[in-house]
Parts: sequence; C-alpha cells; structure tokens
Amino acid sequence: MLFRLLSGALIALTMALAPCAAAQDRARDLGIPFEGTPGPNNAITDVPGVEVGQTTVVSGDGALDPGKGPARTGVTIIHPLGKASFDAVAAGRAVINGTGEWTGMHLVDETGLFFGPVALTGSGNVGLVHQALMDWSLVHVPAPLLTTRVLPVVAETLDSRLNDVFGHPLTRDQVFAAIDGAKGGPVAEGNVGGGTGMIAYTFKGGIGTASRVVEVNGKRYTVGVLVQANHGNRDDLRIAGIPVGAEIKGNWPEVNGIAALGPDAGKPQDKNSLLIVIATDAPLMPHQLERMARRAALGVGRNGSTASALSGEMALAFSTTNVSPAGGAPRVAGLIGDTDSDTLNPLFAAVVQATEEALVNQLVASQTMTGANNIKVFGLPHDQLVRILAAHGRLIRKR
Repeated sequence: MLFRLLSGALIALTMALAPCAAAQDRARDLGIPFEGTPGPNNAITDVPGVEVGQTTVVSGDGALDPGKGPARTGVTIIHPLGKASFDAVAAGRAVINGTGEWTGMHLVDETGLFFGPVALTGSGNVGLVHQALMDWSLVHVPAPLLTTRVLPVVAETLDSRLNDVFGHPLTRDQVFAAIDGAKGGPVAEGNVGGGTGMIAYTFKGGIGTASRVVEVNGKRYTVGVLVQANHGNRDDLRIAGIPVGAEIKGNWPEVNGIAALGPDAGKPQDKNSLLIVIATDAPLMPHQLERMARRAALGVGRNGSTASALSGEMALAFSTTNVSPAGGAPRVAGLIGDTDSDTLNPLFAAVVQATEEALVNQLVASQTMTGANNIKVFGLPHDQLVRILAAHGRLIRKR
C-alpha cells in the first residue's frame, strides 16, 4: 500500500491486491439463503487453474477536474489457466444488452476460443489496459506465440459518477501488478479492482464472486462466476426473492453516524453496466459455453434487474478443460452431448445460482464511498437488510 502526499493536499492510495480474503461480510454471513452447493471458497477460483489479481486506485477528493481527478478506479484480472499458461480456452459469450465494450469478442464468435487473461476495468482505462496486456505478453510470452496475444480481452463498466474517467490514473505497472499478483483462493470483493468506482442498484457496488459444485453420473464439475456490477435501480433490487430495495428507500437509520440517505444516494445513473465472467471445468464446446453465458441473465433477473436501455450487460463463459494449446492439437476429453440434459441442466442451474449470489456478495462487501464532486454513494446497510429479510422469514439464521 503506497501513500503519497501531493501538493500538501492530495492523498493517493494504490493497492495491488491478490485475491486474498476480504475483511467484509459476505451474503451467507448475514444468513441470506441461496440454492446450490458452493465450492470451498465460493469463488470463481474454485475452478482449478483460475487465478484472480486486482489493483485498486483511489486518489484525490473534492471537485471533479476532468483529466486531473479525483480517481476511484482499478483493474481486475482473471487468468483462465493461470498466468504461466499460454494456451487458449474454449469460450462462448452472450449479450443481455449491448451498450458497452468487451474487446476480443469477435475472435470468440469466430473461433470459439481466446488466449490470455480477461481484464475488467473502468471505461476510461480500456485502451491503457489493452496495451498493458500486450506489453506484459511481450515480456512473458515466448516469441513464437506472441501473435496469439494481439487481441487482449478487456471489458468495461462506466465509473464516471465517482471517478474522473478522463484522468488515466491507472498505470501500466499497476496493470502488471494485477496480472503478476493473481492467485487462486479467496477473492477480495466490493470496492476493489475494476469495481472500485462502481454503483449497483444505486448502492455502492463492485466486484463479487460465487461458485457451485454439481455432481452428475459420478462426475463432479465446478462453475464459478465473477461479476463487476454497475447496474440496476434501487426500487428493482430483490434479495432472496424479497423487494428489499423498495422497502428500505427513505427509511434508513444512521450507519456509523452518517445519515444513510443523501440527495444523490438514490438517484439512478444515466448509464449502467454489468460484466459477468463464468468459468467451469466441465469439458464444454464453444456453443455450449454460449448457452451457459445466456443463463447468466436469469441470475441477474433474480435480483431484479431488467437490463435498462443504456445498460451494457454482457457475459463470457470459458472451459478450463477444453484447451487449445498454442501451436498444438486441442486437448478435450469426455465431451458432453448437446442433448445430455442430465449434465447440462445442472450446469445451467449452477450459472444462475452463482450469478445471483455473486451479485449479492458484491453489494454486501461494498462500502460507502465518497468520490468526485463529493458525491457519496452508500453501501447497502446490513442491519436493515437483515431486518427486512427476517420479517419475511427469509433468513437461515439471525445474525
């Protein structure tokens, strides 16, 4: 963690975060019920080989000066096969609503695969992160394989309400830190990485993750989901089937001495976005992974989002066992048939369940943040959420 004092007033905080355990509560800690069986970390990294790294950038405060700050942004990196792998994975994608950017997807559409990590960031960082991924590849990828890394996979959501999107505070070295620091295990959630400046359901939002384990005919598969959430309106928010957003509107107590309702706190954003990355060790083909990606919309719908007109909501799914080595023959074993409902249906359900939980996890983990122009976006108040769900008989246990 690096603190710098600039001009006697500016405090810059830059953190390169491996996916270490976050201090924040998760949805299950509050007693919120979910369907399905999670993996050991209830994270995308439960899929063997997947690694996550994050860099968070928070600097400056006060009035927005376009190009100069303040900054509330970062990057989240997902390595499908770990940072030491140079192979491609089978992939498929789905667009719930398309007003957003996810580079490298034409390659996925055409070939059903992609090489290298997935990067999630703010809209103003796409060009820098894209170039940084190429620069990192130049150092780490063997020369004969470099041409596989000229189409990096970078996705964005717009963090313009809390962050100066024209300021370019994220640096190439900070992207490198996220790539090199990626690990398996627990994943930090909330105001971290690409989710630092994001807002979800007009509460503070950000990064969330969850996983599901399914067993079919003696075979065990894992599905993991990671989301970067910057979407939805408060009145639409549902958790565990209960319209909690509408119930807490205008009826919040103070949270840590701060009145948890301000003039801008509940005001919808003009543009929203949501990114969903789905990993599985099931040996699926690209068109089957596209079917998986489409199911993410059902998980989003469980939490009340209707994919508004200017919301870029997109999903990418990949298989860590359907691998195409650079310059070699594909490695695929035990492919699943397109009519094998006994296997596909549990995998589809796992995507829906893990997406739903990942979206709640990011809300629970995210904390109140003040950004550009002193706009304060409040975290979802846990006590109110627990009280409402308890009143509806929807808690597993009382906190």
